[in-house]
Order: sequence, then structure tokens, then C-alpha cells
Amino acid sequence: MRLQKNTLLALYSVLEFAAPPARQLSVADIAAALRVSPHHLAKVLRTLGRAGLVHSVRGARGGYRFAGNAKRVTLMDVIALFEDIGAPPPRARRAQRPAEQALEEVLAEIDQTARATFGSMTLDTMLKLIGRRERG
Repeated sequence: MRLQKNTLLALYSVLEFAAPPARQLSVADIAAALRVSPHHLAKVLRTLGRAGLVHSVRGARGGYRFAGNAKRVTLMDVIALFEDIGAPPPRARRAQRPAEQALEEVLAEIDQTARATFGSMTLDTMLKLIGRRERG
């Protein structure tokens, strides 16, 4: 499963906001940390806001803060906002060699495993993993 740039930005942003969740960050701060355009990131944050994962705060010291529950929100919850995660579209029925069929089955299984892993990994678990990597 290959994730689009917006999906990755959403995942990185949500993880930034969720650690710690009370912290408020500006679009400019997150955009600088991720080395992306603030305008582009603002579009991603609007989607996260509509989903109830971040809350925007207006004003001179405005920005965004995490609004979800890191122990309940999974990576797949975020990914599903930006990706079509349903079953892959049916391929045109053409004569396929057994090797092509077998490879398609393996790739489909890999996608299923990725979806299951993303669906079981919470933001809290990711934050703990990130913390271990920073310490060690």
C-alpha cells in the first residue's frame, strides 16, 4: 500500500498534535517542521478538522490542537480520510499467466495485512514507539 503525500502529512501532523494533546501549534510551525507549504498543509488540516481530529483556534495566537483520543484513533482512521481503502478495482479480465495471477494474489494479501496493521495501530502506540526511538 502506497500512501499519498496528503495522507502522510495528515499522519505526521496528527502525531505532532497528539504529543502532548493540549499543545497548540500553528500551521506555519508544523509546515516548517515537515518542510511543506503552509497553504498545502492547511488543506490537510481542514480535512482533519472536519473529521474531529484537530480543532482550530482563531486569533493572534491561533493554531490547531488535537481533539481526538490517541488511545482510540488508529492510523487507519486517518488514512481513510485521504485514501480509497476499499477493495482494489477489478482488473480487466484478460488471459493471465499463472505467475501473474499468483503475484496479484500475493500483492492483495500484502495490502490486506497493511490495512489490518494500520487498523490496529493507535496514535498512542505510535507515540510510544516514537518516544522509544528518540530515547534510544
